[in-house]
Amino acid sequence: MNLEKFQESMYQLIVETSTNLPKDVRRAVKKAKQSESAGTRAAMSLGTITNNIQMADENISPICQDTGLPTFKIKTPVGVNQIKIKEAIYNAIALATKDAKLRPNSVDSLTGKNSGDNLGGGTPVIKFDQWENDYIDVRLILKGGGCENKNIQYSLPCELEGLGRAGRDLDGIRKCILHSVYQAQGQGCSAGFIGVGIGGDRSSGYDLAKEQLFRSVEDVNPHEDLRKLEDYIMENANKLGIGTMGFGGETTLLGCKIGVMNRIPASFFVSVAYNCWAFRRLGVKVNPETGDIQEWLYQDGEKIEFANEAAATKEETNIITLKAPITEEQIRELKVGDVVRIDGRMYTGRDAIHKYLMDNDAPVDLNGQVIYHCGPVMAKDEEGNWTVKAAGPTTSIREEPYQGDIMKKFGIRAVIGKGGMGPKTLAALQEHGGVYLNAIGGAAQYYADCIKKVDGVDLTEFGIPEAMWHLNVEGFTAVVTMDSHGNSLHADVDKSSLEKLAQFKEPVFK
Repeated sequence: MNLEKFQESMYQLIVETSTNLPKDVRRAVKKAKQSESAGTRAAMSLGTITNNIQMADENISPICQDTGLPTFKIKTPVGVNQIKIKEAIYNAIALATKDAKLRPNSVDSLTGKNSGDNLGGGTPVIKFDQWENDYIDVRLILKGGGCENKNIQYSLPCELEGLGRAGRDLDGIRKCILHSVYQAQGQGCSAGFIGVGIGGDRSSGYDLAKEQLFRSVEDVNPHEDLRKLEDYIMENANKLGIGTMGFGGETTLLGCKIGVMNRIPASFFVSVAYNCWAFRRLGVKVNPETGDIQEWLYQDGEKIEFANEAAATKEETNIITLKAPITEEQIRELKVGDVVRIDGRMYTGRDAIHKYLMDNDAPVDLNGQVIYHCGPVMAKDEEGNWTVKAAGPTTSIREEPYQGDIMKKFGIRAVIGKGGMGPKTLAALQEHGGVYLNAIGGAAQYYADCIKKVDGVDLTEFGIPEAMWHLNVEGFTAVVTMDSHGNSLHADVDKSSLEKLAQFKEPVFK
């Protein structure tokens, strides 16, 4: 094999997967957008999402800033050197990271040190199978951490909130899948896709679930019972009212694929792999002799272009502009549902920053300031200045142990993220006079476009995603979902969706 050419083919696959959403996923997003009523938060969110998809196309930049853990599934003819294939993929991953097509996302689990090139123990994941065909089949998925953290595994029989007893049968499986959608809420960047693995052990069950995400959104399950179950889930999960970003709405789930494997008598696992709307999954057929791409996979049917669609459907008259430093009085005037526009300075802060601030002074004065839960994709221009290539929000709930204390300690008035936060933060917002703003998860190009300049950076020893970036923004919009009066849209949607979940308690498959 021409390994240099094969490496080039893998680089193309990585860049396309990161920047160009597959055709089947685009069609699912368009269908969801058409189902929402104009002027709603869900319609506004989907408008931002479709605008982001188009911007990623035009800029050849990451759809979402979160590279996740790149996972390759590869089938090779007998005799192909898999060691050399791995080496070529490693080189392609490192180059794509250097070119800011992927965020450096591989971190030493013990030291916390970022490798800087997405390489390290266990990263990327490469799984090989041999087959009798005469070409190499390579498929790649980039599944971000926000949705990865909403994966869930059930051991039957079990008791499920809202649904009662789930037994070791098809109806028990049905309950587990519905519950998996409920528990994700908006934290996995809904509306999303799920892959379900029935059976196996704890590890093989999750592998089977993730394998389902490599299926086309529009395929038909050849197993009759599983086909019926997929159809049932798609119809009824969207009755939970969780909606895009957990804001409420008509579409919560964009796709459901289910696989089954044998198990041992003592164990019955149902494993669910959750994937966000930014479903970055592509594949290629490669000539094993030349290393050239012969065919791109997941390319059937029409490719939806979103160039002529409105970026959002919010009413401009309802936008409230804030510029730091923000006063407590300004914050107390905001309420859940308000659309806020941020102009001026904000600071990024993720897991490492929040942990650091608990025990140390801040490197900058944060009084009246805005913290953005974001790990951007960064690059340097020809003059050596930092530029932002992708900058969507990360899942905020991880900062729940720290957020309220840090806001009060440093006088922070607003935090921006996705998926909402819990009761500790809500209580602190009420006591201190703070607000939580929900940005649109996965909309990394949309928000990068709002960042006009990088004014500085602190704590780079934590790595690019975890550093504190000083961003100068213009027109950065988000929705108030937790206010200083004790109100939380996330808590309200969770409560109402749990009530709706309970209507599916009675047996369906007998």
